[in-house]
Amino acid sequence: MIKNFLIKAGKKLKQLTGPSKRQEKSVLKSGGDIQEKQQHSSSSDKRGGHRKKTAQTNKKQSGKTGKYRRSKPRKRKPRWTLERFPVDPVPGMSRFHDFHLPLGLMHAIADLDFKYCTPIQEKALPDAMAGKDIIGRASTGTGKSAVFLIAVFARLLKENREKKPSRKPGLPRALIIAPTRELVMQIAKDGKKLAKYTPVRIGAVYGGTDYQKQREMLKERPVDVLVATPGRLLDYVFKQVVHLKKIGIMVIDEADRMLDMGFIPDVQRIIYKTRPKEQRQTMMFSATVTQDVKRLASQWCIKPVFIESEPEQVAVETVEQIVYMTTSEEKYNVLYNLITTQEHKRILVFTNMKNEARKLNDRLIRNNIKCTLLTGDVPQKKRMARLESFRDGKVKVMIATDVAGRGIHIDGISHVVNYTLPYEPENYVHRIGRTGRAGATGISISFACEEGGFYLPDIEEYINKQLNCVTPTEELLAKPPKGSMKNRPKKRPYSRR
Repeated sequence: MIKNFLIKAGKKLKQLTGPSKRQEKSVLKSGGDIQEKQQHSSSSDKRGGHRKKTAQTNKKQSGKTGKYRRSKPRKRKPRWTLERFPVDPVPGMSRFHDFHLPLGLMHAIADLDFKYCTPIQEKALPDAMAGKDIIGRASTGTGKSAVFLIAVFARLLKENREKKPSRKPGLPRALIIAPTRELVMQIAKDGKKLAKYTPVRIGAVYGGTDYQKQREMLKERPVDVLVATPGRLLDYVFKQVVHLKKIGIMVIDEADRMLDMGFIPDVQRIIYKTRPKEQRQTMMFSATVTQDVKRLASQWCIKPVFIESEPEQVAVETVEQIVYMTTSEEKYNVLYNLITTQEHKRILVFTNMKNEARKLNDRLIRNNIKCTLLTGDVPQKKRMARLESFRDGKVKVMIATDVAGRGIHIDGISHVVNYTLPYEPENYVHRIGRTGRAGATGISISFACEEGGFYLPDIEEYINKQLNCVTPTEELLAKPPKGSMKNRPKKRPYSRR
């Protein structure tokens, strides 16, 4: 009764004079706290002050969680387990499951659908993961990149668990050197796919483009694995953008190509800035292990394990090889008719000289063949754009030289054409290895003209197989229509090169 009386009295007072602070306190003390709070808030709303409800509404509109609003618990994705990637054991073949790789690495391998190891992976992975120095004889297309990438990531992840090293910008822990920009980009691309579910970071530095962008990448964030061409890397080292004193794993890819291109002095300068060879794992991979490669290995490695696969046999078995006996004038006729009359997905045409590649490209364009050119003197941005257009299928014919061809790792090349047979048998294997990759079949077509016929015996001896030479049919020898002057490329400035 008393409580009801006090509430009614408070209402009348409020109507007459409005609540004062003292009255409000006395009423709240008397037991009318809940009622007075509600009334005070409603009256203050009428006066237009800042309101609690308005603040909560603003918070809801701005997407922020209010103080008294409970956020919904996030649904966590189920953790990936090895049981989600079953691979049945097969006699005589090794699975990636057999190497006890970290779970994050196996998750990426499952995404890539790598089930069974290639011969070089089966032989090299145990020693590479154990930290031993390695000399591997393997060509591109045999899975050698996965060998050193998986081994490097597995070792770094183990080091993270055991030592927890400090990670600072400009201090990579593993270094991979390759001779061409395209190969560096390809290794980095493959590495990012494999490191997708791990904390390991991979970066790439290469010449020709993006100098400032690559420099900022090295200075702003830690990079665990650095993939580089020798020249650009040395530039950053001399300017103290990157330091190599923490490098504990060193990989030299295509060592024979490094020798051919004159990169060995630069590679020596780089290696001398890393840890001593007693504290460093060094892995060298080469298509051919010459005496020069062995000499370098003795300087940079300690008791290296020699691992050999048969890349040329892999290429020969998956590629149908055809050699056409033609004259120098007939080669173009056969090539034109092959492109226009036979089914193909992508055709890669090799020549020995830049001049020859340029002339062939111009002639095909005049005959309304959509093609692109890739030689050593094409600027880097154009090289990348042309490779992408070839990879995407916008352009189905590419003319290339050996220097540029080493960096081409594109799936779906159905035909490789040796417009001029290479001087070295090893290059023949590299060329036809651009097709017939990853178990797919491909076709290799070579022209044995007056000059090219002299290189056939050495090639046959190298691949341990006799090549059948055939005469092209009349349809293939038919002369193409005269080239249109409208499609003639613009004249280039004279260059002695």
